[in-house]
Amino acid sequence: MAPIQNVLADHGVHVSHETAAQFETYHALLVKWQKAVNLVSLNTVPDAAVRHFLDAAQLIKYIPDVSVPIADLGSGAGFPGMVLAILGAENMHLIESDQKKAAFLRAVSRETKTTVTVHDQRIEDCVLPDTALVTARAFAPLDKILGYMVESFPHARGLFLKGEKAQEEILVAQKNFEFSVQTHPSISHAGAFIVEVADVVRL
Repeated sequence: MAPIQNVLADHGVHVSHETAAQFETYHALLVKWQKAVNLVSLNTVPDAAVRHFLDAAQLIKYIPDVSVPIADLGSGAGFPGMVLAILGAENMHLIESDQKKAAFLRAVSRETKTTVTVHDQRIEDCVLPDTALVTARAFAPLDKILGYMVESFPHARGLFLKGEKAQEEILVAQKNFEFSVQTHPSISHAGAFIVEVADVVRL
């Protein structure tokens, strides 16, 4: 696998040598823990630089203020939340109810010296009233995510990594919610999108 720093740079995401070293440490932990904990699909591990690290890193350009509180829903292996924290998001909350995955996130935080807050609880039980931004990847359909936003993060904007069915998910969600939405082509997956939402109200 090409160094993560090179893969990111090839797609316009430039990082320091220190940040690159953090990503390599993260990747080594991912490979190690994957043997015991199902963190990501096994067939994506050899191409993790693109499938996971670049995929997550592309969101940073849509976060103009990295100091705002951000909640990453269903963080799993930390994509995108942990990657964004390494890239400079200063107030990242990783919500992951699976105890083993939460332990992995804490290990990555410790080994990469990246400050995050890991909430090993269900989203419904996580109270973060000042959240300005919500992120998620491979977590739930947009309709369900917007439900969580209305209930737990009513003033937040959303940035979600979605696949080829992004437009279908938007149409389904519009039956139950009013919201502003923009889609941006993914730089890591042809046919995939970043879905950006704001002003979410349940109909």
